[in-house]
Formats: sequence, structure tokens, C-alpha cells
Amino acid sequence: MEETGMEDVLRRLAAVGPFFRVPYGDPPPGSGFRPLAELYGDGLGPYVAEIGRRIGSGPGRVAASTAQFGLASRLWSLGLGCAALSGRVPDLGPDRVWWRLPGAGSLELWLPDPGRGARPAGSLGETVPGHLAVLDARLRERFGVSPRVLHGNSASALVGALRVLMDRVPGGTAVRLAEGLLADGGPLGGTGTFIHEEGLGVAFVRRSCCLYYRVPGGGLCGDCVLRTR
Repeated sequence: MEETGMEDVLRRLAAVGPFFRVPYGDPPPGSGFRPLAELYGDGLGPYVAEIGRRIGSGPGRVAASTAQFGLASRLWSLGLGCAALSGRVPDLGPDRVWWRLPGAGSLELWLPDPGRGARPAGSLGETVPGHLAVLDARLRERFGVSPRVLHGNSASALVGALRVLMDRVPGGTAVRLAEGLLADGGPLGGTGTFIHEEGLGVAFVRRSCCLYYRVPGGGLCGDCVLRTR
């Protein structure tokens, strides 16, 4: 199959790093993939329980926050990476992105039809936050994770993806998009303090905690608000 459009973007994005690698097209890259919409339904409890088992926290708020952080990191890496490389992002609706959790390793994504519904880079502020809003609502309802924690997770995941892209993809597109998303009035406004200095990189301190310090041996993340208290 000849690679064109978004398929070519995803091929180039895979070279950035493992969190940016998303297989695409038919057939699926193995068995067990399901639409993310199913994960946000009956699959959410078992998924959070499995994350809790792996990190040793049990199936409560800590596991739910960790599960959301991991998925947010994958979605921001995919969306921001495509925007930086091509000025467009694939349709990341919960019914358009498929997932599986392998026996070892982190959650994997697959895009069966990546070119369908691709949108301009400026839509990134609606695409990923809109997607995560579906997950966040279920996590708040079922596990009692606060919106402040979940929004902070999303912001931290965005900055993490940005740091990797700044090292691998030339140009300032990713920085400008992240600045807009994190600015007051943006979908992630108020989640933390973001600073970018040309030639030095970016710094971010969030105004919430992802709760990972409650994992046995977890400690504090580099951008955690508790480091500044």
C-alpha cells in the first residue's frame, strides 16, 4: 500500500520514540484491539484494576489517575507530533482510536483509518481535550478523581510530549501549540506555570499532584506542586 497523507506522517512520527509510534491501517498489528469508547464503558473498571495491580496501589484513585495520565501521554504525543510534522491531526474520537494493553508494557494505540477526518493543527485544543473529557467524566464518577488532578495530568502529559518533540522535530510549531493550550483561556489554562526560553527549553510546574507519590516507592514527579511547598 502506498503511503500518503496522514499515513506518511505517522510513519515519520514513529521514528521520534516509542510513545509516538502508532500503527495504522488494516490489518490490526495483533489481536485484542478495541475502540477506546469501549474502554470508557464496561472496560474501565478492569483496566484501572490492572493498572493498580501493576503499580501496587490497588484499584482506587491512584490507579485511575495513573491510567488517565498514561493515555493522555499517548494521545498528546500522537496529536502534537502529527501537528508539528504536518500541520494536521488525525481524528482522535473515542470510536476512531483503538487500544490494547499487552501483557507487559504500556497501553498501545492503533488507527484503522488515519486519514479520515484529519483536521488542521489548530483543532488540537478541541480534539485531545474533548476526547479526554469523556474519560475524565467516567473516572470522576466511578473513582472520585478530582477534575483538578485530571486536568493537571493532561497538562503534564502535553509538556512531556513537547520536550521529546523539541529534541527530535525542528521548528517551533509544537511549542506554539503547547503555549496556546496552556495559556489562560486555553483548554489547559490554570493547570500550572509554563516557561519557554529559546535555546534553553521548557519548564513546567503544575498546580496539582497526580497522586503517584502514593504508589509504593513512587516519589514525586519533576513537575509536582508538592516540590515547591
